[in-house]
Amino acid sequence: MAEPFPPVEPYAHGLLEVGDGNRIYWETSGNPDGKAALCVHGGPGSGGRRGVRGMFDPEVFRIVLFDQRGCGESLPHASDPSVSLEHNTTDHLIADMERLREHLGIERWLLYGGSWGSTLILAYAERHPERVSEIVIAGVTMTRPEETHWLYHGVGRLLPGAWETFRDGVPEAERGGDLVAAYDRLVNSPDEAVRVEAARAWCAWEDAVIAHEALGHPGYYSDKPDDALMAFVRICAHYFSHDAWLEDGQLLRDAHRLAGIPAVLIHGRLDLGSPLKTAWELSKAWPDAELKVIDDSGHTGSPTMRGAVLDAIAGFGAGHTGSRA
Repeated sequence: MAEPFPPVEPYAHGLLEVGDGNRIYWETSGNPDGKAALCVHGGPGSGGRRGVRGMFDPEVFRIVLFDQRGCGESLPHASDPSVSLEHNTTDHLIADMERLREHLGIERWLLYGGSWGSTLILAYAERHPERVSEIVIAGVTMTRPEETHWLYHGVGRLLPGAWETFRDGVPEAERGGDLVAAYDRLVNSPDEAVRVEAARAWCAWEDAVIAHEALGHPGYYSDKPDDALMAFVRICAHYFSHDAWLEDGQLLRDAHRLAGIPAVLIHGRLDLGSPLKTAWELSKAWPDAELKVIDDSGHTGSPTMRGAVLDAIAGFGAGHTGSRA
């Protein structure tokens, strides 16, 4: 089975001013004259995992990572309750990606990511299809209201104990309503103890949803430093309580804009939080996308899924001449 490439360090990095007082962290590694590839992290609010560089042949690719607004090494950091998220929306992130592309002098780039990163990749590619050479997604989401409701309400029927604990983390009067909106209020409370308790309860629920993934990363969400955990939950609740500022079904409706962009969609059959239905629907609407279903993978992956990602990325890098792209 294919293995990741040995670790590489960035040859350039910086903080890019993107407006509204925000600076986003970016870095490039691999071949400066290689095929440009942008890694789009999940969450929202998780920050870019530096180990993702290993998914790309550093001799072939110019590997670009960035941290989305408010998380990772981007500034200001959303763990600070005084940091407003008013200027942290899907449209802002799309604009940041374009500003970064222009800053790095890249004409077109391959986009790679999953989970929330899938939604952002699709939103960006439908807005700027001429800037996208190929797409590889591992864990397809479109952040439709039905998907968010499933993750924070519906899947509770499979995990009733953990879900009741998650539900009971909000005030009793709000337990019959929108839990995501309720948690959004809690993690923005003026009381630090309330914010911390809500953030931990949110991550405990996320971990419960992936606890069965023996080949993936059980405990992935809670295993973060306190500031990273708080930023993650604040940004997640902010985006999901606003349906990511996307019209219901917008990304699927506008999938025709992706015509001509070759893609590989890779999805775990055991993904409880983001069921296969979303990937299936997208693949039906996007003839240039190949869907690969990984039988032993959930949301956080497996060696088989990792191999499929490595193969997909290598396939799109094959034959690249090394000229600046």
